[in-house]
Order: sequence, then structure tokens, then C-alpha cells
Amino acid sequence: MWIVTAVLTMLCFGINNLIFKAISGKMMSKVHMQFFFYLIAFLLMVGYGSIKGFAPFNLLTIVLGAVIGILNANGNIQMTKAFENGPASLTSPIISTYTVIPILSAALIFHEHISLIQWIGIIVMLGSAAVIQYSPGSTTGNINYMPWMYRILLSILCFGVLGILMKTSSHLQIDSINTLFCMYGGGAVYLIIQSLVTKEKWRRSEVKIGAVIGCFSVVGYSSYFFSLDTGIASIVFPIVSLSCLVVVLGSVLLYKEKMKLYQIIGVLTAIGGIVLTKI
Repeated sequence: MWIVTAVLTMLCFGINNLIFKAISGKMMSKVHMQFFFYLIAFLLMVGYGSIKGFAPFNLLTIVLGAVIGILNANGNIQMTKAFENGPASLTSPIISTYTVIPILSAALIFHEHISLIQWIGIIVMLGSAAVIQYSPGSTTGNINYMPWMYRILLSILCFGVLGILMKTSSHLQIDSINTLFCMYGGGAVYLIIQSLVTKEKWRRSEVKIGAVIGCFSVVGYSSYFFSLDTGIASIVFPIVSLSCLVVVLGSVLLYKEKMKLYQIIGVLTAIGGIVLTKI
């Protein structure tokens, strides 16, 4: 079941990334859209938690959840800024390597046992994620190297530490509803502060798009925590990193983009990697 929820997480994150791709270049604030999706997600968690019931809160839950939310928000912001300074075809595969950080932490810190076949599956999935997103024809653009690399490193650091903290939350058996409540609440506060600093113009369309992204985010992260609580984190993380599959296939169907042979091979090997991790 945890493999299914990990794939569901991948789909939700991929759909959100596809939405960001669709609205790119339309002069919408990434900070504002994230704020609205955090706000909507927070309200959804308030409603769900009120019905199901929250576990007792403590300082560790509040701080851990808020830090996870801030890291996710800042990681997304740094990633979008990296796209502004260099080609996406290089930026996406490099940032996707953040998965190595929580994978190694799960094996070294939390002592998860991973068989040789599962390690092969993990490596295949990571390699497939890079291959699917790589596009040699689009790497000719100018790279503002230092700001580009700076944003990439910050994004990798944010997403990598986020993965470790999510595994830590599961390891400490902190209720995922409480964590998500604090995550979205803390992230929303961080983003409203970011908005006050940047002083970007607010647009009504950001509310609608943010609401849609927020709904997918709640489903995605709820599934993410379930997978980490019940499954093997070292396998969950690379499966989630395959969210680029949704972006690639969505681009083919919606924007009539053509898939190159190596991308088709990447899709097939990614599926093969998921199969290997289940053996």
C-alpha cells in the first residue's frame, strides 16, 4: 500500500509542477501562489483535524512542522529563481539530486535495510529522472553562473533537509495531521513575510490557482507521510522524485510536445525501477 501512496504523491507533485509550467511567464507571483496554496491547505487541515481530532501538540511538533513548511516554500522559491538564471533542462536534473540526501540519511541515520536489487532500483529511478528532464537542444541559453549555482545549492539543501525532517517526524511517530497543520501554518506565515519584503502586486488569478495547488498538496503530503510511516523511506524518496514523469507526459498531451527516444526509454526504466524496489 505504501508504494501506491508514494506513487500518488508523485502524481500530485507532478500535477502541481505541470500547473507551474502552464502559468510560467504569465506575470504571476510565485510567492503569492504558494501563499494561497499554503493557506487553502492549512484551512483544509483545520477542517479535517477538527473532524478526526488532533493529537496533543507539543513544541517539537510545532517547530518541526513549521520548519518543514518553510523549507518547502523556500526550496520552491529558490528553484524558480534558478530557472531565471539558467536553462531548466540543466536546473531540474541537478536539483533532483537532492533525493540522495534523505536516501543516505534513511540508510545511515535510521538504519533502514535495503537489498542490492532495491539499491539498483533506486539508482535506476534517480538516473531516469535526470534523463527524462534532460534536453540537449535547450542548453544553449546563457547561464548567469554564480547566481544560478547559488540558487540550485540552496534549493538542494532545502529539499534535502526537508526529506530528513519528514523521516524524523515519522520516526518519532508524530501525528501527520499535526505535522501538516504546523507545516502549512508555518509556511503561510513565512510566505506572507516574503510578500511584504518583495512588495509584489496581488492578483485574483493567484487565489484560484493557489487553491487548486493547495488541494493537490494536501493529498500529496498526506500520502507522503503515510508512505514514510509504513514503508521504506529510501525507496519512497526516489519514487516521489519521478514527478517529472507527469510533467513530461502532460506536456506531450496538452502542448503536443514530442518525446525523444531517450525520454521514452527513461519512462520505461523509471517504471522498471519502481518494480525492482518492490522485489
